[in-house]
Amino acid sequence: MSDQPQRTNTYTAEPVSDRYRECLFDWLAAHAPLWNQITYRRRQQYFDENSDVWDAEYTDLYEEYAPILGKATCQQIARKNSEAWRSHFELLSQYRDGSNHAMTEQPSPPGYWGNRNEGYDLHGLVRNDLYTFDWNEKTSTLEFGVGDVLEDRYDFKHNERVTLEVRGNPHWRGDDSRLELIYDEHAERLRVQHPVRIQSDDLREQRQAAFTHTLDSENTTHSAAIDVGANNTLAVVTEDGDTAVYHARPEFDRFQQQSERIATLQSELPDDQYTSNQIQRVYDERSRQRDHSRDAAVKHAAEWLLERNVGTVYVGDLTGVLETHWSATVNEKTHAFWSHRQLVARITLTLGAVGITVMETDEYDSSSECPECGSDDVVRDGDEFQCQGCGLNAHSDVAGAWNMLQSEVGPMARPAALSAERGRDAPTDGAYWQWNDHNWTPADCGEQSWSLDQPSLSEPASSQPG
Repeated sequence: MSDQPQRTNTYTAEPVSDRYRECLFDWLAAHAPLWNQITYRRRQQYFDENSDVWDAEYTDLYEEYAPILGKATCQQIARKNSEAWRSHFELLSQYRDGSNHAMTEQPSPPGYWGNRNEGYDLHGLVRNDLYTFDWNEKTSTLEFGVGDVLEDRYDFKHNERVTLEVRGNPHWRGDDSRLELIYDEHAERLRVQHPVRIQSDDLREQRQAAFTHTLDSENTTHSAAIDVGANNTLAVVTEDGDTAVYHARPEFDRFQQQSERIATLQSELPDDQYTSNQIQRVYDERSRQRDHSRDAAVKHAAEWLLERNVGTVYVGDLTGVLETHWSATVNEKTHAFWSHRQLVARITLTLGAVGITVMETDEYDSSSECPECGSDDVVRDGDEFQCQGCGLNAHSDVAGAWNMLQSEVGPMARPAALSAERGRDAPTDGAYWQWNDHNWTPADCGEQSWSLDQPSLSEPASSQPG
C-alpha cells in the first residue's frame, strides 16, 4: 500500500458554526506545542554525539495532549515528525556525497512550529480513517473528531464531530491518506490538504482523463522543442513547423507591480519590523498568480502537443547560462519571477504524465545563430531576431526552439508563426497565446509581442534567456 503513488487534493474550508470554529482553533493550537516538544527532545539527541535521535522518548507527552487532540492525532504528529527527520537524514546523506554537486548547503534539522511568544503555526492532522467527506452539488462537508476535553468544553452530543463546509472538488480519486488542515493567517483562510493513494494504472488513466487528446503511438509521432524563457513562458516548435508562443510580459508587469507594493509596505514598517500580515498576503498572491499562469501554460502546451501527436520534446538546459546581469529588471525576471528549473520540472511532470518523453538539450547560444543559414552574424533584441547574412527576420524564442530541434532531428520546415511582428506571416488561429487570469487564449491578431517593451534593434545577440 505504501508503494502506491500519492497525489493531493487541495480545498478551502469554513466551520459551519461559531461553536465548531472555536473548537477547531483550540484543537489546531494544541498541535504545535506537542510537535515542538517532540522536536526538542530529538534535537537534544541529535546534537549529542553519544546519542541517537530515534532513542528520544516522547510517548509520555500523550497523557497531556490526547485529551485535547485525541490519541490517534498525537500519534500522527509523532509520525509526521519522524518523516521530517528521515527526510533530513536523506538530504544530509546527499550533501555528504562528494559526487553530488546539487547540494551546496548543509541541511538543517527539523525546526519548530512557532513559539509561545510569537505564536504557533496552526497546523492540524487527522488519521485517514478518522475523517469523512460528504460530497454534494450544493454543500460539501468534512467531519472529524477531537479529544474528550474539547467535546465536553463545547458540549458535543454522542458521536458529534467538528463539521466544516468544503469548497473545491477532488481532482484525484483514491484511498484516503492522512488529512492536513492549515490555517493561513495572512489570507485568513483554512486550507485542506487531502492526499490519496492511487494504483499506478489508475493514476495514468486519471492523468490522461484531464486531456481531450491522447498520444497515438501506432501512428507516426513527431518531435518538438520548447524554449523556456522569462519574456515568453514557452515558445514551442514542432518538426512540422507548428508554433505556439505563450507571452509572459503581462504577468511579469503584474509581478513587478506587486513587488513595488511590497517594497512600499515594508518602507512603512517600524524599524524593528520586517514584515506584516498585509505584506505576506501580497507575497502569497504574487506567487499564486505566477504559478497559476505558468502551470496552466504547461498544461495547455501539453494538450496542444498531443493534438499534433508529438511524442518527444526537447527542452533547453540553461546550466551555466543564468548569470547575474547588469540590469536589475533582467535579474528580477531570471531569478525571482521565472525559476527556470522549477518550470522545466513542471514540463517534465505534466508531459511525462501523458506519455510525452522530455529530454534536456544544450540551449547555450541557441538564439545566437541563424537557424536558416547557420550564420552567427545575427542581432537579437527582446523578441526580435535578425540575421545579417540571409535576412531572416524571426521571433527570437522561436528561432531558439528551431535551432534546438534541428540540432536533434536535422533540418525541418520553417515554423509557421516565425515572425515577432505578428501581422506579417503569423497565422491567426492561436500561434500566439495570452493569459486572461483564467485561461490561455489566442492573442489578438494586431498585438505585437515585441512592442511591449522593445527598443530599436541595435545590440548584438546575447545569451540572456528570452
